[in-house]
Amino acid sequence: MPLRNGTVKKTRGGRNISLQESGWEIPASVPDLAAGDVHIWRIRLDVPQSSVQSSISLLDQDEQARAKRFRRAADRRRFIAAHATLRRILGRYVGCKPEEVGFLVNGFGKPALLTNGQSPDIHFNLAHSGELGLCCIASGREVGVDVEFIKPDFAALDVARKFFSPIEVEQFMSLPAKMRTAAFFRCWTFKEAFIKAKGRGLSISLDSFDVSLTPRRASALLSSRDDPNDVGRWHIRPVEVQQGYAAAVAVEGYPWTLIS
Repeated sequence: MPLRNGTVKKTRGGRNISLQESGWEIPASVPDLAAGDVHIWRIRLDVPQSSVQSSISLLDQDEQARAKRFRRAADRRRFIAAHATLRRILGRYVGCKPEEVGFLVNGFGKPALLTNGQSPDIHFNLAHSGELGLCCIASGREVGVDVEFIKPDFAALDVARKFFSPIEVEQFMSLPAKMRTAAFFRCWTFKEAFIKAKGRGLSISLDSFDVSLTPRRASALLSSRDDPNDVGRWHIRPVEVQQGYAAAVAVEGYPWTLIS
C-alpha cells in the first residue's frame, strides 16, 4: 500500500513517513486518488520463481524482450516482478486487467499510461534496485521516483565529481566522513527522481541543477540552470523505505500529500 506525506503529516503510530508492504499480491482495491495525492507503493522483488513464470504473460512484447536480454537470472526475475506488479497496481487504478494496461513512450523513454486508446490523467513512475521496487502514482501531475541499494564503496569522491554538480561536490566534501555515504545516495536518488519526473532523460545534464545533500529542507531542489522556474515548480524529498536503501520522489506542483 502507499505512503503518506507531503507537507509532513503524521501517520498511524506517530511516524512522519512510513511505507506499508504491497508485496506480490495487490489488494483488491486501492485508495482513492484525489488531485493532490501522491501514492507510493513498495514492491518486494524476492518472489518465488513460480510467481515469476506465471506473470511473464502479463508483460507486453517489448517488456518480455527486455526481460530476455538480462544475462543474470536474478536481474531477469526482478525486472519481471517489478513490471508485472506495476501492471497489477495500475490495473486497480483504472479498472482493467494487468495485461490490458498499455503504455505510450515519449522520445526519451518515459512511459505514460494508455488504456482503451485513451490517456487517463494518472501519472506514474517505477524504480527498482536490489530486491526493492517503488511505484509512484499521481493524478494530474508528473512524478519521478528512484531507489538505490546502498553500496558504501561506490560513494567515493571521484564518482561524486563525475556525476554531481560543483555545488553538490562541495557539500559532499564538507561533510564528516561518517556522513558521506548517506549523503551521496541521498544526492543520487534526488537527481535521478528529478530527471525521471521531467521525462527528458539524460538530455538534462546532471550538473545543470543542484540539490541539497542534507535532509532538513522542505524540498531538495536548490537551483536549476536548465530552467530557473523548476525550483518553484518541482518538489524533491527523500522517502524512507528500509535499511540498506535510499529513495526519493520528485513531484510537480503544490500542494500534494503522500498517502499511506
